[in-house]
Amino acid sequence: MKKTVIAIGLDAADPELLETWMAQGYLKNLKRLRKEGSYGRLTNLEYYKAETPWTTFLTGCLPQKTGYWAPFKFYEGSYNVAETQAYDFAEYPPFYALGDDYRIAVFDMPQSKLSDQVDGLQVLAWGAHSPQTPSHSLPAPLYDSLNVRYGKHPALHRDHGDWWDQAYLSRLKTNLAKGIERRIQICRDWLKQEHWDLFLTVFGETHSAGHDFWYLSQPDHPLYPYKSTRWTADPMLETFEAVDNAIGEILNDVAEDVYVAVFSVHGSGNNTTDVSSMLFLPEFLYRFNFPGKVMFAAGKSGTRISSMATSPKRKTWTGEIWQRKHDRNPIKRFFRQQLPSKLHQYLDQIFGTPPEDVLSPEQLREQGHSLFWQPTMWYSPLWPKMKAFALPSFSEGYIRINLQGREPQGIVTLEEYDTLCEVLMQQLYKITNARTGAPIVKKVVRTRQSPDERNPKLPEADLVVIWAEEPTDVIDHPEFGRIGPVPYRRTGSHRGRGFLTVRGPGIDAGSTLPDGHGVDLAPTILELMGAPIPEYFDGKPLVLRKQVSEATV
Repeated sequence: MKKTVIAIGLDAADPELLETWMAQGYLKNLKRLRKEGSYGRLTNLEYYKAETPWTTFLTGCLPQKTGYWAPFKFYEGSYNVAETQAYDFAEYPPFYALGDDYRIAVFDMPQSKLSDQVDGLQVLAWGAHSPQTPSHSLPAPLYDSLNVRYGKHPALHRDHGDWWDQAYLSRLKTNLAKGIERRIQICRDWLKQEHWDLFLTVFGETHSAGHDFWYLSQPDHPLYPYKSTRWTADPMLETFEAVDNAIGEILNDVAEDVYVAVFSVHGSGNNTTDVSSMLFLPEFLYRFNFPGKVMFAAGKSGTRISSMATSPKRKTWTGEIWQRKHDRNPIKRFFRQQLPSKLHQYLDQIFGTPPEDVLSPEQLREQGHSLFWQPTMWYSPLWPKMKAFALPSFSEGYIRINLQGREPQGIVTLEEYDTLCEVLMQQLYKITNARTGAPIVKKVVRTRQSPDERNPKLPEADLVVIWAEEPTDVIDHPEFGRIGPVPYRRTGSHRGRGFLTVRGPGIDAGSTLPDGHGVDLAPTILELMGAPIPEYFDGKPLVLRKQVSEATV
């Protein structure tokens, strides 16, 4: 028997944070839904936790099955990296691609693709954070008509900035609020338009707020004491309160026999990944491969640490890091620190460049490379000469071994592979937070048991570095010296935890869901709908149809 389900996702909303705010009297609608229904936390993958959760949700499959680990790909047989955006869904379609038997409305689902197996409405990339898919719809005119009737989401592709840019933060707060108001009207009108078997929407505003407002909200972030006095209120809490109010308005006229599921596939916390994965790891590997040499953020372990960068001069984090490129010539080093990055090429012409140098972000931009802003990519000309190098990342640190027979200029033999992995792991565990002395590496994961594993669905990384929960701007290593201090990048990053709350017929008020995983969300929604669950799913329903039907007899 079919049942109507309204599923509302809160992108990157952390359960620990939400539970704290609910206990403090905030988020009244989420608190009410939890009280009226069943609630539980979800776990998710320990690594690739920023890149895989939405694809896992959409397909009902873990990345080991889909082979999708990130929106960019390192191409074996070359040293090329390119953005691929969302999973193609050719082998495993979105769970809501149910054909003509179900009426479906999908609004602003991130990292998805339009499916011709959906009978209903689909609008993608209207206001999602990092949607990884074009702004379009089925039927095709629908996207433009929404923008004409309700207005565009003012934060779409405009929610990437730096924590020291107070004008950007103020503008983002305003734009997120406007986007939430417009989202309310679209959702309410769609729900009034007709009876849907599934109505699915996702609030991307919570993701944007978590990245950029974290240090303005959470006192344990190192930058919290330095926040501008203009922030008399908590902009992250205000954004979440606006989303909470929006949920109340969207559900205001929903009938009691409709199932409501509010969920998050991953969470957020202090950012421990951006600086570590994008700068510290590639620089550490550079020094590991070329002993005695330094490329960025030179420093000497054990010496007095300079103060944290609380007033960066450059417009972007990328510019701040590039300005810290090391030059042995003190005159060149001085002018590099003073001049705009676009003029550094003239310094190279005057003073010369090292025989083995990195690519500048300007050079990558001129080549049309979309990842020009990631320091990992700056080292790419050196990858063929390195035993191991860092790949671009949005979360953990990813290391690729330059293996003979796999990479075009591989220098590590099959016999050396295991030993190199062990040496790298031992060296990584020696890295400490220079300000506290605590290790910054929580765990190093090997993705292959042997070097000759060539399954195309494995991650491109041979080693995955999972960072400790303590953010830092400067690290020490007993052999390879100090890296930093450098400015923090985004102040919030992701955690492999989410939540699900379900309200509806047969759901006991105030009950607790069984322990679940993000991959369980799709089968749970299908179960509530009374729709078939594909046998290939890796997850299981957290609410069983039999229990619900018996309770409603």
